[in-house]
Amino acid sequence: MISANNVTLRVGKKALFEDVNIKFTEGNCYGLIGANGAGKSTFLKILSGQLEPSKGEVNITPGERLSFLQQDHFKYDEFVVLDTVIMGNARLYEIMKEKEIIYAKEDFTDEDGIRASELEGEFATMNGWEAESDAATLLNGLGIDTGLHYKCLKDLTGAEKVKVLLAQALFGNPDILLLDEPTNHLDLDAIAWLEEFLINFDNTVIVVSHDRYFLNKVCTQIADIDYGKIQLYAGNYDFWYESSQLLIRQMKEANKKKEDKIKELQDFISRFSANASKSKQATSRKRALEKIELDEIKPSSRKYPYIDFRPDREIGNEVLSVEGLSKTIDGEKILDNLTFTLGHDDKVAFVGSNELAKTVLFKILIGEMEPDEGTYKWGITTSQAYFPKDFGGEFDNDYTITEWLTQFSENKDATYVRGFLGRMLFAGEDGVKRLKVLSGGEKVRCLLSKMMISGANVLLLDEPTNHLDMEAITALNNGMIKFPGVLLFTSRDHQIVETTANRIMEIVPGGKLIDKITTYDEYLESDEMARKRQTYTVATEEDD
Repeated sequence: MISANNVTLRVGKKALFEDVNIKFTEGNCYGLIGANGAGKSTFLKILSGQLEPSKGEVNITPGERLSFLQQDHFKYDEFVVLDTVIMGNARLYEIMKEKEIIYAKEDFTDEDGIRASELEGEFATMNGWEAESDAATLLNGLGIDTGLHYKCLKDLTGAEKVKVLLAQALFGNPDILLLDEPTNHLDLDAIAWLEEFLINFDNTVIVVSHDRYFLNKVCTQIADIDYGKIQLYAGNYDFWYESSQLLIRQMKEANKKKEDKIKELQDFISRFSANASKSKQATSRKRALEKIELDEIKPSSRKYPYIDFRPDREIGNEVLSVEGLSKTIDGEKILDNLTFTLGHDDKVAFVGSNELAKTVLFKILIGEMEPDEGTYKWGITTSQAYFPKDFGGEFDNDYTITEWLTQFSENKDATYVRGFLGRMLFAGEDGVKRLKVLSGGEKVRCLLSKMMISGANVLLLDEPTNHLDMEAITALNNGMIKFPGVLLFTSRDHQIVETTANRIMEIVPGGKLIDKITTYDEYLESDEMARKRQTYTVATEEDD
Protein backbone atom coordinates (compact mmCIF):
# COMPACT_ATOMS: atom_id res chain seq x y z
CA MET A 1 0.00 0.00 0.00
CA ILE A 2 1.08 3.58 -0.67
CA SER A 3 -0.58 6.61 0.90
CA ALA A 4 -0.31 10.40 0.86
CA ASN A 5 -0.91 12.05 4.22
CA ASN A 6 -1.72 15.79 4.32
CA VAL A 7 0.38 16.33 1.19
CA THR A 8 0.65 19.93 0.06
CA LEU A 9 2.80 21.24 -2.77
CA ARG A 10 3.25 24.95 -3.35
CA VAL A 11 4.75 26.48 -6.48
CA GLY A 12 5.41 30.08 -5.53
CA LYS A 13 2.22 31.37 -3.95
CA LYS A 14 0.02 28.83 -5.71
CA ALA A 15 -0.89 25.56 -3.99
CA LEU A 16 -0.95 22.82 -6.61
CA PHE A 17 -2.15 20.35 -3.93
CA GLU A 18 -3.62 21.19 -0.54
CA ASP A 19 -3.80 18.63 2.32
CA VAL A 20 -4.29 15.60 0.11
CA ASN A 21 -5.07 12.38 1.97
CA ILE A 22 -5.44 9.24 -0.11
CA LYS A 23 -4.61 5.52 0.05
CA PHE A 24 -3.80 3.28 -2.91
CA THR A 25 -4.26 -0.39 -2.01
CA GLU A 26 -3.11 -3.73 -3.38
CA GLY A 27 -5.10 -5.32 -6.18
CA ASN A 28 -6.35 -2.05 -7.65
CA CYS A 29 -5.40 -0.09 -10.75
CA TYR A 30 -6.00 3.62 -10.23
CA GLY A 31 -6.41 6.01 -13.16
CA LEU A 32 -5.11 9.42 -12.14
CA ILE A 33 -7.00 11.99 -14.21
CA GLY A 34 -7.36 15.76 -14.38
CA ALA A 35 -7.10 18.70 -16.74
CA ASN A 36 -3.76 19.78 -18.19
CA GLY A 37 -1.83 21.55 -15.45
CA ALA A 38 -3.80 19.88 -12.65
CA GLY A 39 -0.63 18.18 -11.43
CA LYS A 40 -1.00 14.52 -12.41
CA SER A 41 2.66 13.96 -13.30
CA THR A 42 3.75 16.08 -10.34
CA PHE A 43 1.73 13.95 -7.94
CA LEU A 44 3.30 10.77 -9.34
CA LYS A 45 6.74 12.32 -8.76
CA ILE A 46 5.79 13.01 -5.14
CA LEU A 47 4.62 9.41 -4.68
CA SER A 48 7.82 8.03 -6.25
CA GLY A 49 10.06 10.24 -4.12
CA GLN A 50 11.42 12.23 -7.06
CA LEU A 51 9.84 15.39 -5.64
CA GLU A 52 9.45 16.49 -2.03
CA PRO A 53 6.09 17.94 -0.97
CA SER A 54 5.96 21.31 0.79
CA LYS A 55 4.09 19.61 3.62
CA GLY A 56 2.95 16.10 4.49
CA GLU A 57 4.46 12.73 3.70
CA VAL A 58 4.17 9.64 1.56
CA ASN A 59 4.16 6.24 3.27
CA ILE A 60 4.82 2.87 1.68
CA THR A 61 4.24 -0.46 3.40
CA PRO A 62 7.65 -1.63 4.70
CA GLY A 63 9.39 -4.12 2.42
CA GLU A 64 7.38 -3.21 -0.68
CA ARG A 65 9.22 -2.25 -3.89
CA LEU A 66 8.07 0.72 -5.95
CA SER A 67 8.76 1.00 -9.66
CA PHE A 68 8.03 3.91 -12.01
CA LEU A 69 8.28 4.64 -15.71
CA GLN A 70 11.42 6.64 -16.43
CA GLN A 71 10.91 9.76 -18.58
CA ASP A 72 14.58 10.38 -19.50
CA HIS A 73 14.96 8.53 -22.81
CA PHE A 74 18.72 9.06 -22.93
CA LYS A 75 19.64 8.00 -19.38
CA TYR A 76 20.48 4.42 -20.38
CA ASP A 77 21.93 5.02 -23.85
CA GLU A 78 25.22 3.28 -23.02
CA PHE A 79 23.57 0.19 -21.50
CA VAL A 80 22.50 -3.02 -23.21
CA VAL A 81 18.72 -3.35 -23.66
CA LEU A 82 18.33 -6.49 -21.49
CA ASP A 83 20.44 -4.98 -18.70
CA THR A 84 18.35 -1.80 -18.82
CA VAL A 85 15.17 -3.79 -18.26
CA ILE A 86 16.68 -5.77 -15.36
CA MET A 87 17.71 -2.45 -13.76
CA GLY A 88 14.01 -2.08 -12.99
CA ASN A 89 14.81 -4.21 -9.94
CA ALA A 90 17.81 -2.24 -8.67
CA ARG A 91 18.77 -4.73 -5.95
CA LEU A 92 18.76 -7.71 -8.33
CA TYR A 93 20.92 -5.82 -10.82
CA GLU A 94 23.38 -4.88 -8.06
CA ILE A 95 23.69 -8.55 -7.08
CA MET A 96 24.31 -9.58 -10.69
CA LYS A 97 27.06 -6.98 -11.14
CA GLU A 98 28.72 -7.80 -7.81
CA LYS A 99 28.69 -11.50 -8.67
CA GLU A 100 30.36 -10.77 -12.02
CA ILE A 101 33.13 -8.78 -10.31
CA ILE A 102 33.78 -11.49 -7.71
CA TYR A 103 33.87 -14.36 -10.23
CA ALA A 104 36.16 -12.37 -12.52
CA LYS A 105 38.84 -12.15 -9.83
CA GLU A 106 42.05 -14.07 -10.45
CA ASP A 107 42.88 -14.27 -6.71
CA PHE A 108 39.56 -15.64 -5.45
CA THR A 109 39.73 -15.60 -1.62
CA ASP A 110 37.73 -17.40 1.07
CA GLU A 111 36.03 -14.12 1.84
CA ASP A 112 35.03 -13.84 -1.82
CA GLY A 113 33.60 -17.36 -1.64
CA ILE A 114 31.51 -16.52 1.42
CA ARG A 115 30.28 -13.30 -0.19
CA ALA A 116 29.48 -15.09 -3.44
CA SER A 117 27.50 -17.70 -1.53
CA GLU A 118 25.48 -14.99 0.21
CA LEU A 119 24.80 -13.30 -3.12
CA GLU A 120 23.80 -16.55 -4.79
CA GLY A 121 21.26 -17.22 -2.03
CA GLU A 122 19.71 -13.78 -2.37
CA PHE A 123 19.87 -14.07 -6.17
CA ALA A 124 17.94 -17.36 -6.10
CA THR A 125 15.35 -15.94 -3.69
CA MET A 126 14.70 -13.09 -6.16
CA ASN A 127 14.29 -15.53 -9.09
CA GLY A 128 17.47 -14.16 -10.58
CA TRP A 129 18.00 -17.18 -12.86
CA GLU A 130 14.82 -16.22 -14.72
CA ALA A 131 15.73 -12.51 -14.94
CA GLU A 132 16.96 -12.48 -18.54
CA SER A 133 14.13 -14.66 -19.85
CA ASP A 134 11.56 -12.56 -17.95
CA ALA A 135 13.05 -9.37 -19.39
CA ALA A 136 13.02 -10.87 -22.90
CA THR A 137 9.36 -11.86 -22.51
CA LEU A 138 8.42 -8.29 -21.60
CA LEU A 139 10.39 -6.88 -24.52
CA ASN A 140 8.89 -9.32 -27.01
CA GLY A 141 5.41 -8.58 -25.72
CA LEU A 142 5.96 -4.88 -26.38
CA GLY A 143 7.25 -5.57 -29.89
CA ILE A 144 11.04 -5.29 -29.34
CA ASP A 145 12.53 -8.01 -31.55
CA THR A 146 14.98 -10.47 -29.98
CA GLY A 147 17.72 -9.19 -32.26
CA LEU A 148 17.66 -5.85 -30.41
CA HIS A 149 17.97 -7.28 -26.89
CA TYR A 150 21.78 -7.18 -26.83
CA LYS A 151 22.17 -3.81 -28.54
CA CYS A 152 22.84 -0.56 -26.67
CA LEU A 153 19.85 1.70 -26.16
CA LYS A 154 21.50 4.46 -28.20
CA ASP A 155 21.12 2.23 -31.29
CA LEU A 156 17.31 2.08 -30.90
CA THR A 157 14.68 4.47 -32.21
CA GLY A 158 12.83 6.80 -29.85
CA ALA A 159 9.71 4.62 -29.89
CA GLU A 160 11.78 1.51 -29.15
CA LYS A 161 13.49 3.24 -26.21
CA VAL A 162 10.08 4.06 -24.74
CA LYS A 163 9.13 0.39 -24.90
CA VAL A 164 12.38 -0.65 -23.19
CA LEU A 165 11.81 1.84 -20.36
CA LEU A 166 8.26 0.55 -19.98
CA ALA A 167 9.56 -3.04 -19.78
CA GLN A 168 11.99 -1.81 -17.11
CA ALA A 169 9.13 -0.42 -15.02
CA LEU A 170 7.14 -3.66 -15.34
CA PHE A 171 10.09 -5.95 -14.62
CA GLY A 172 10.27 -8.07 -11.48
CA ASN A 173 6.66 -7.85 -10.29
CA PRO A 174 6.94 -4.58 -8.32
CA ASP A 175 4.55 -4.11 -5.41
CA ILE A 176 3.67 -0.57 -6.50
CA LEU A 177 3.79 0.48 -10.14
CA LEU A 178 3.58 4.15 -11.23
CA LEU A 179 3.07 4.77 -14.95
CA ASP A 180 2.99 8.26 -16.45
CA GLU A 181 1.51 8.14 -19.98
CA PRO A 182 2.68 4.56 -20.68
CA THR A 183 0.81 4.36 -24.01
CA ASN A 184 2.65 7.31 -25.56
CA HIS A 185 4.62 6.17 -28.64
CA LEU A 186 3.20 2.64 -28.39
CA ASP A 187 1.52 1.09 -31.42
CA LEU A 188 -1.95 -0.38 -30.94
CA ASP A 189 -0.65 -3.95 -30.64
CA ALA A 190 1.74 -2.95 -27.84
CA ILE A 191 -1.06 -1.06 -26.08
CA ALA A 192 -3.27 -4.16 -26.26
CA TRP A 193 -0.45 -6.24 -24.75
CA LEU A 194 0.03 -3.71 -21.94
CA GLU A 195 -3.71 -3.73 -21.22
CA GLU A 196 -3.65 -7.50 -20.72
CA PHE A 197 -0.52 -7.26 -18.55
CA LEU A 198 -2.12 -4.70 -16.21
CA ILE A 199 -5.47 -6.52 -16.08
CA ASN A 200 -3.61 -9.59 -14.80
CA PHE A 201 -1.28 -7.63 -12.49
CA ASP A 202 -2.14 -8.35 -8.85
CA ASN A 203 -0.39 -5.47 -7.08
CA THR A 204 -0.97 -1.69 -6.93
CA VAL A 205 -0.95 0.37 -10.13
CA ILE A 206 -1.36 4.14 -10.48
CA VAL A 207 -1.48 5.29 -14.08
CA VAL A 208 -1.80 8.63 -15.86
CA SER A 209 -3.15 8.35 -19.40
CA HIS A 210 -5.16 10.35 -21.92
CA ASP A 211 -6.34 7.14 -23.55
CA ARG A 212 -9.96 6.67 -22.46
CA TYR A 213 -10.27 3.15 -23.85
CA PHE A 214 -7.09 2.13 -22.00
CA LEU A 215 -8.38 3.56 -18.71
CA ASN A 216 -11.69 1.78 -19.19
CA LYS A 217 -9.91 -1.52 -19.81
CA VAL A 218 -7.43 -1.53 -16.92
CA CYS A 219 -8.74 0.69 -14.11
CA THR A 220 -10.70 -0.45 -11.09
CA GLN A 221 -10.79 3.04 -9.56
CA ILE A 222 -10.35 6.63 -10.75
CA ALA A 223 -8.51 9.30 -8.75
CA ASP A 224 -9.73 12.66 -10.02
CA ILE A 225 -7.58 15.75 -9.47
CA ASP A 226 -9.57 18.99 -9.51
CA TYR A 227 -8.84 22.23 -7.68
CA GLY A 228 -5.95 20.79 -5.69
CA LYS A 229 -7.98 17.92 -4.25
CA ILE A 230 -8.10 14.25 -5.21
CA GLN A 231 -11.35 12.31 -5.02
CA LEU A 232 -11.65 8.56 -5.51
CA TYR A 233 -14.38 6.94 -7.60
CA ALA A 234 -14.95 3.19 -7.85
CA GLY A 235 -14.95 1.84 -11.40
CA ASN A 236 -13.32 2.81 -14.69
CA TYR A 237 -13.20 6.09 -16.61
CA ASP A 238 -16.73 5.89 -18.05
CA PHE A 239 -18.13 5.07 -14.61
CA TRP A 240 -16.26 8.08 -13.16
CA TYR A 241 -17.71 10.35 -15.85
CA GLU A 242 -21.27 9.17 -15.22
CA SER A 243 -20.79 9.30 -11.42
CA SER A 244 -19.27 12.79 -11.43
CA GLN A 245 -22.00 14.13 -13.72
CA LEU A 246 -24.69 12.49 -11.57
CA LEU A 247 -23.21 14.02 -8.42
CA ILE A 248 -23.27 17.49 -9.97
CA ARG A 249 -26.88 17.00 -11.15
CA GLN A 250 -27.92 15.82 -7.68
CA MET A 251 -26.27 18.83 -6.02
CA LYS A 252 -27.95 21.20 -8.50
CA GLU A 253 -31.34 19.56 -7.92
CA ALA A 254 -30.84 19.74 -4.14
CA ASN A 255 -29.90 23.41 -4.42
CA LYS A 256 -32.95 24.08 -6.61
CA LYS A 257 -35.21 22.58 -3.92
CA LYS A 258 -33.46 24.66 -1.26
CA GLU A 259 -33.78 27.81 -3.40
CA ASP A 260 -37.52 27.16 -3.81
CA LYS A 261 -37.85 26.69 -0.04
CA ILE A 262 -35.88 29.88 0.59
CA LYS A 263 -38.18 31.83 -1.74
CA GLU A 264 -41.27 30.36 -0.05
CA LEU A 265 -39.98 31.34 3.41
CA GLN A 266 -38.92 34.81 2.25
CA ASP A 267 -42.34 35.42 0.71
CA PHE A 268 -44.07 34.39 3.95
CA ILE A 269 -41.77 36.57 6.07
CA SER A 270 -42.25 39.53 3.74
CA ARG A 271 -46.04 39.20 3.82
CA PHE A 272 -46.58 38.52 7.53
CA SER A 273 -43.66 39.93 9.55
CA ALA A 274 -45.71 43.06 10.35
CA ASN A 275 -48.85 41.07 11.13
CA ALA A 276 -49.21 40.62 14.89
CA SER A 277 -51.20 37.40 14.63
CA LYS A 278 -48.58 35.87 12.29
CA SER A 279 -45.44 37.31 13.90
CA LYS A 280 -44.52 34.10 15.74
CA GLN A 281 -44.81 32.09 12.53
CA ALA A 282 -42.72 34.69 10.66
CA THR A 283 -40.05 34.53 13.38
CA SER A 284 -40.04 30.72 13.18
CA ARG A 285 -39.60 30.87 9.43
CA LYS A 286 -36.71 33.33 9.82
CA ARG A 287 -34.91 30.78 11.98
CA ALA A 288 -35.62 28.03 9.42
CA LEU A 289 -34.33 30.30 6.64
CA GLU A 290 -31.06 30.90 8.51
CA LYS A 291 -30.44 27.14 8.74
CA ILE A 292 -30.68 26.50 4.98
CA GLU A 293 -27.27 26.34 3.33
CA LEU A 294 -26.77 25.85 -0.39
CA ASP A 295 -24.19 23.28 -1.48
CA GLU A 296 -21.10 24.88 -2.94
CA ILE A 297 -20.73 23.63 -6.53
CA LYS A 298 -17.34 24.57 -7.84
CA PRO A 299 -17.02 24.69 -11.61
CA SER A 300 -14.54 22.11 -12.83
CA SER A 301 -11.09 23.21 -13.98
CA ARG A 302 -11.71 21.12 -17.11
CA LYS A 303 -12.38 23.00 -20.33
CA TYR A 304 -13.71 21.37 -23.49
CA PRO A 305 -12.89 22.90 -26.89
CA TYR A 306 -15.52 22.77 -29.63
CA ILE A 307 -14.30 21.02 -32.78
CA ASP A 308 -16.58 21.19 -35.81
CA PHE A 309 -15.20 20.46 -39.29
CA ARG A 310 -17.65 21.92 -41.83
CA PRO A 311 -16.86 21.37 -45.54
CA ASP A 312 -17.46 24.30 -47.89
CA ARG A 313 -18.80 21.96 -50.59
CA GLU A 314 -20.31 18.51 -50.76
CA ILE A 315 -17.95 15.77 -51.88
CA GLY A 316 -18.62 13.76 -55.06
CA ASN A 317 -18.46 10.02 -55.66
CA GLU A 318 -14.86 10.06 -56.92
CA VAL A 319 -12.60 10.86 -53.99
CA LEU A 320 -9.19 9.20 -54.36
CA SER A 321 -7.65 6.59 -56.62
CA VAL A 322 -4.26 5.05 -55.73
CA GLU A 323 -2.51 2.71 -58.16
CA GLY A 324 0.70 0.73 -57.53
CA LEU A 325 2.19 3.19 -55.02
CA SER A 326 5.69 2.19 -53.79
CA LYS A 327 8.38 3.92 -51.73
CA THR A 328 11.78 2.80 -50.48
CA ILE A 329 13.70 4.77 -47.83
CA ASP A 330 17.28 3.96 -46.81
CA GLY A 331 17.05 0.60 -48.56
CA GLU A 332 13.83 -0.43 -46.75
CA LYS A 333 10.60 -0.99 -48.67
CA ILE A 334 8.17 1.26 -46.83
CA LEU A 335 5.24 1.03 -49.27
CA ASP A 336 4.92 -1.84 -51.74
CA ASN A 337 2.46 -1.55 -54.64
CA LEU A 338 -0.42 0.02 -52.69
CA THR A 339 -3.65 0.12 -54.69
CA PHE A 340 -7.04 1.31 -53.41
CA THR A 341 -9.89 3.72 -54.07
CA LEU A 342 -11.92 5.81 -51.64
CA GLY A 343 -15.63 6.62 -51.79
CA HIS A 344 -17.50 9.60 -50.33
CA ASP A 345 -18.56 7.75 -47.16
CA ASP A 346 -15.14 6.39 -46.20
CA LYS A 347 -13.56 7.09 -42.85
CA VAL A 348 -10.30 5.14 -42.96
CA ALA A 349 -8.04 4.37 -40.02
CA PHE A 350 -4.52 3.38 -41.04
CA VAL A 351 -3.07 0.98 -38.49
CA GLY A 352 0.07 -1.15 -38.12
CA SER A 353 3.33 -1.01 -36.22
CA ASN A 354 5.28 0.81 -38.95
CA GLU A 355 4.51 4.44 -38.18
CA LEU A 356 6.90 5.71 -40.84
CA ALA A 357 4.93 3.89 -43.56
CA LYS A 358 1.70 5.65 -42.60
CA THR A 359 3.37 9.07 -42.40
CA VAL A 360 5.12 8.56 -45.76
CA LEU A 361 1.81 7.59 -47.40
CA PHE A 362 0.11 10.73 -46.05
CA LYS A 363 2.98 12.94 -47.23
CA ILE A 364 2.76 11.43 -50.71
CA LEU A 365 -1.01 11.90 -50.88
CA ILE A 366 -0.75 15.52 -49.75
CA GLY A 367 2.07 16.26 -52.23
CA GLU A 368 4.98 16.70 -49.83
CA MET A 369 6.83 13.59 -51.05
CA GLU A 370 7.13 11.78 -54.37
CA PRO A 371 6.54 8.02 -54.71
CA ASP A 372 9.16 5.82 -56.40
CA GLU A 373 6.44 4.14 -58.43
CA GLY A 374 2.71 4.40 -58.93
CA THR A 375 0.17 7.20 -59.12
CA TYR A 376 -2.64 8.78 -57.14
CA LYS A 377 -5.47 11.10 -58.16
CA TRP A 378 -7.85 13.18 -56.07
CA GLY A 379 -11.41 13.72 -57.30
CA ILE A 380 -12.24 17.16 -58.75
CA THR A 381 -14.76 17.90 -55.98
CA THR A 382 -12.25 17.25 -53.19
CA SER A 383 -10.26 19.66 -51.08
CA GLN A 384 -7.77 18.40 -48.52
CA ALA A 385 -6.54 19.57 -45.12
CA TYR A 386 -3.58 17.85 -43.48
CA PHE A 387 -2.52 17.45 -39.86
CA PRO A 388 1.16 16.41 -39.90
CA LYS A 389 2.66 14.23 -37.20
CA ASP A 390 5.76 16.43 -37.08
CA PHE A 391 4.44 19.98 -37.11
CA GLY A 392 7.45 21.90 -35.77
CA GLY A 393 8.02 23.74 -39.05
CA GLU A 394 4.46 25.12 -39.01
CA PHE A 395 5.34 27.39 -36.09
CA ASP A 396 8.85 28.47 -37.08
CA ASN A 397 7.98 32.18 -37.29
CA ASP A 398 7.16 35.17 -35.10
CA TYR A 399 3.42 35.47 -35.84
CA THR A 400 0.76 35.85 -33.19
CA ILE A 401 -1.86 33.09 -33.17
CA THR A 402 -4.40 35.36 -34.88
CA GLU A 403 -1.94 36.51 -37.56
CA TRP A 404 -0.93 32.91 -38.25
CA LEU A 405 -4.49 31.64 -38.63
CA THR A 406 -5.63 34.63 -40.72
CA GLN A 407 -3.26 33.68 -43.54
CA PHE A 408 -5.21 30.43 -44.04
CA SER A 409 -8.66 32.07 -44.07
CA GLU A 410 -10.43 33.50 -47.11
CA ASN A 411 -12.31 35.78 -44.72
CA LYS A 412 -9.66 38.07 -43.21
CA ASP A 413 -12.01 39.67 -40.69
CA ALA A 414 -10.36 39.44 -37.26
CA THR A 415 -13.65 38.66 -35.49
CA TYR A 416 -14.32 35.75 -37.86
CA VAL A 417 -10.83 34.30 -37.33
CA ARG A 418 -10.96 34.78 -33.56
CA GLY A 419 -14.22 32.83 -33.53
CA PHE A 420 -12.33 29.70 -34.62
CA LEU A 421 -9.64 30.36 -32.00
CA GLY A 422 -12.28 30.85 -29.32
CA ARG A 423 -13.70 27.41 -30.06
CA MET A 424 -10.25 26.03 -29.33
CA LEU A 425 -9.99 27.86 -25.96
CA PHE A 426 -7.86 30.77 -27.19
CA ALA A 427 -9.96 33.55 -25.70
CA GLY A 428 -9.23 37.26 -25.32
CA GLU A 429 -5.54 38.05 -25.02
CA ASP A 430 -4.59 34.50 -25.99
CA GLY A 431 -5.10 35.56 -29.61
CA VAL A 432 -2.00 37.75 -29.49
CA LYS A 433 0.24 35.04 -28.06
CA ARG A 434 3.35 34.43 -30.13
CA LEU A 435 3.63 31.01 -31.73
CA LYS A 436 7.10 30.46 -30.29
CA VAL A 437 5.78 30.40 -26.70
CA LEU A 438 2.98 27.88 -27.29
CA SER A 439 2.94 24.48 -25.62
CA GLY A 440 2.57 21.28 -27.62
CA GLY A 441 -1.14 21.05 -26.81
CA GLU A 442 -1.72 24.67 -27.83
CA LYS A 443 0.02 24.09 -31.16
CA VAL A 444 -2.20 21.08 -31.85
CA ARG A 445 -5.29 23.19 -31.10
CA CYS A 446 -3.98 25.84 -33.52
CA LEU A 447 -3.61 23.20 -36.25
CA LEU A 448 -7.14 21.95 -35.63
CA SER A 449 -8.37 25.56 -35.92
CA LYS A 450 -6.57 25.75 -39.27
CA MET A 451 -8.31 22.57 -40.45
CA MET A 452 -11.71 23.90 -39.36
CA ILE A 453 -11.23 27.24 -41.11
CA SER A 454 -10.09 25.51 -44.32
CA GLY A 455 -13.54 24.14 -45.13
CA ALA A 456 -11.92 21.01 -46.60
CA ASN A 457 -14.05 17.95 -47.32
CA VAL A 458 -11.15 15.47 -46.96
CA LEU A 459 -9.12 15.44 -43.75
CA LEU A 460 -5.80 13.63 -43.32
CA LEU A 461 -4.80 13.43 -39.66
CA ASP A 462 -1.53 11.80 -38.59
CA GLU A 463 -1.64 11.14 -34.82
CA PRO A 464 -3.65 14.28 -33.94
CA THR A 465 -4.13 13.35 -30.26
CA ASN A 466 -0.46 13.73 -29.35
CA HIS A 467 -0.09 16.50 -26.71
CA LEU A 468 -3.85 16.82 -26.18
CA ASP A 469 -5.57 16.45 -22.83
CA MET A 470 -8.57 14.18 -22.27
CA GLU A 471 -11.08 16.96 -22.85
CA ALA A 472 -9.57 17.99 -26.19
CA ILE A 473 -9.33 14.34 -27.30
CA THR A 474 -13.02 13.87 -26.49
CA ALA A 475 -13.88 17.01 -28.48
CA LEU A 476 -11.76 15.84 -31.42
CA ASN A 477 -13.39 12.40 -31.30
CA ASN A 478 -16.84 14.01 -31.46
CA GLY A 479 -15.75 16.30 -34.31
CA MET A 480 -14.42 13.38 -36.34
CA ILE A 481 -17.61 11.36 -35.82
CA LYS A 482 -19.80 14.29 -36.99
CA PHE A 483 -17.61 15.22 -39.99
CA PRO A 484 -19.65 14.63 -43.18
CA GLY A 485 -16.61 14.30 -45.46
CA VAL A 486 -13.87 11.70 -45.93
CA LEU A 487 -11.32 10.92 -43.24
CA LEU A 488 -7.88 9.32 -43.50
CA PHE A 489 -6.26 9.13 -40.10
CA THR A 490 -3.85 7.40 -37.77
CA SER A 491 -4.29 7.32 -34.02
CA ARG A 492 -3.13 5.35 -31.00
CA ASP A 493 -6.42 6.19 -29.32
CA HIS A 494 -8.43 2.98 -29.57
CA GLN A 495 -11.72 4.73 -28.87
CA ILE A 496 -11.23 7.23 -31.70
CA VAL A 497 -10.39 4.44 -34.15
CA GLU A 498 -13.32 2.27 -33.05
CA THR A 499 -15.97 5.02 -32.96
CA THR A 500 -14.88 6.86 -36.12
CA ALA A 501 -13.53 4.41 -38.73
CA ASN A 502 -15.73 2.31 -41.01
CA ARG A 503 -12.73 0.99 -42.94
CA ILE A 504 -9.36 -0.29 -41.69
CA MET A 505 -6.15 -0.30 -43.71
CA GLU A 506 -3.07 -1.92 -42.19
CA ILE A 507 0.36 -1.47 -43.71
CA VAL A 508 2.14 -4.67 -42.65
CA PRO A 509 5.93 -5.24 -42.52
CA GLY A 510 7.28 -5.11 -46.06
CA GLY A 511 4.88 -2.36 -47.08
CA LYS A 512 1.89 -4.45 -48.23
CA LEU A 513 -1.67 -3.36 -47.51
CA ILE A 514 -4.56 -5.16 -45.79
CA ASP A 515 -7.82 -3.33 -46.59
CA LYS A 516 -11.09 -4.22 -44.80
CA ILE A 517 -14.46 -2.49 -44.60
CA THR A 518 -15.12 -3.11 -40.92
CA THR A 519 -14.88 -1.57 -37.47
CA TYR A 520 -11.59 -1.70 -35.63
CA ASP A 521 -12.72 -4.14 -32.94
CA GLU A 522 -14.13 -6.50 -35.57
CA TYR A 523 -10.85 -6.25 -37.46
CA LEU A 524 -8.83 -7.19 -34.39
CA GLU A 525 -11.04 -10.22 -33.86
CA SER A 526 -10.90 -11.35 -37.48
CA ASP A 527 -9.34 -14.68 -38.52
CA GLU A 528 -6.83 -12.88 -40.70
CA MET A 529 -5.48 -10.87 -37.79
CA ALA A 530 -5.33 -14.03 -35.64
CA ARG A 531 -3.28 -15.80 -38.33
CA LYS A 532 -1.01 -12.81 -38.68
CA ARG A 533 -0.38 -12.69 -34.95
CA GLN A 534 0.26 -16.44 -34.85
CA THR A 535 2.82 -16.06 -37.65
CA TYR A 536 4.52 -13.26 -35.74
CA THR A 537 4.59 -15.34 -32.55
CA VAL A 538 6.12 -18.36 -34.32
CA ALA A 539 8.77 -16.14 -35.91
CA THR A 540 9.65 -14.68 -32.52
CA GLU A 541 9.95 -18.14 -30.94
CA GLU A 542 12.22 -19.29 -33.77
CA ASP A 543 14.40 -16.22 -33.20
CA ASP A 544 14.70 -17.20 -29.53
